[in-house]
Amino acid sequence: MHAFAIQAFGWLWVVLLVAFLAVEAACPIHLVSIWFAVGSLVALVADLLGAALWLQIVLFLVVSGGLLAMLWPLAKKYMNPKVVATNVDSLVGSLGYVTEDIDNVAAKGQVKLGGMEWTARSQSGAPIPKGQMIKVERVEGVKAYVSPAGQTVQV
Repeated sequence: MHAFAIQAFGWLWVVLLVAFLAVEAACPIHLVSIWFAVGSLVALVADLLGAALWLQIVLFLVVSGGLLAMLWPLAKKYMNPKVVATNVDSLVGSLGYVTEDIDNVAAKGQVKLGGMEWTARSQSGAPIPKGQMIKVERVEGVKAYVSPAGQTVQV
């Protein structure tokens, strides 16, 4: 009967495994080092099975890196609190109308969105006349970048 015994570098994997688990325990909200703890465990098992040091290191790197690459985006998606949209975020896609001709070259233009006046610029760079209905494409700071929505209103 063959008894498994930790070889010289096996203790390194035990120390790393314990260290990575300790870091993970200290940061319970975010997955910080669990990937490396699993990689250390795989390398430790390889050591117990008599694998060469180079193979243990390769297994550690491949398992840790693979888990990190595959699961981090998924973990981040489900672990981060939901981002609450602000009023500004809700403007994107909304309709309004031009209250002052929009001219990017002259750095002028205003639109009315939901009862409020906003400084506006044309998304395409083309001028948009007063009274034109617009759609908000994006908001940067206090400027709404808009595009024509096809109809004109009396202002």
